Amino acid sequence: MKNIKLVAFALLLATQMHAQLPDPGFKVDSRTAIVITDPQNDFLSPEGATWNVVGKSVTENHTVANLEQLFKIAKEENMTVFVSPHYYFKHDHNWQIEGALEALMHKLNMFDRTDVLYTVGFEDSGADWLEPYKKYIGESNVIVTSPHKVYGPESNDLALQLRKHGFDNVILAGMSANLCTESHMRDLIESGFKVAVVKDATAAAILPGLNGYEAALVNFQMIASHVFTTQEIVTEIKNFSK
Repeated sequence: MKNIKLVAFALLLATQMHAQLPDPGFKVDSRTAIVITDPQNDFLSPEGATWNVVGKSVTENHTVANLEQLFKIAKEENMTVFVSPHYYFKHDHNWQIEGALEALMHKLNMFDRTDVLYTVGFEDSGADWLEPYKKYIGESNVIVTSPHKVYGPESNDLALQLRKHGFDNVILAGMSANLCTESHMRDLIESGFKVAVVKDATAAAILPGLNGYEAALVNFQMIASHVFTTQEIVTEIKNFSK
């Protein structure tokens, strides 16, 4: 009974804190871009390396369809999209220092590419784009950055590309919620960007006692300027473009 009361009190406290959190808000303007992390087979395809742990979350959130909606509205409104991919090459498998999930990713051969300079074996591999996105990623409004290596964009040129193209505001989505997506959110905010997250255009691993998506939602609410659904941000983009 005591434990039940403690849980109830914790839930009540969390609800009250959430109600008291300010919402800075986020308005789409000419200095706004979309950033999508890891729209790749290993996360989003049933044949991907992580589907056994992320598939439930991806399916429940309709993540694949929601990400496509973001690519589609960006193309229709000529809005710039930055894709921050995850690639591992042979030399990355020689790392001597790794965290738990880094070690797992290497063990599963996630995002593996055979060579830095060539694309032999890339098409339809786990590192390749999910098929429905290819027609959008090949368009002129989409910029693919250099790969990030662990979770955040500190090791790639995303922030540089955003700044060089004149963007201050970021609509963030992609995989996976509590790892690369959240790490991108944190680093971009620390770098002075205003960031909104699209909560159903992402997903995360669910393991016994560990729900990465639920963990990410808490931090999205506490850190981002605003948290949208896909339909809400599509509406915002359409309203700005009128």
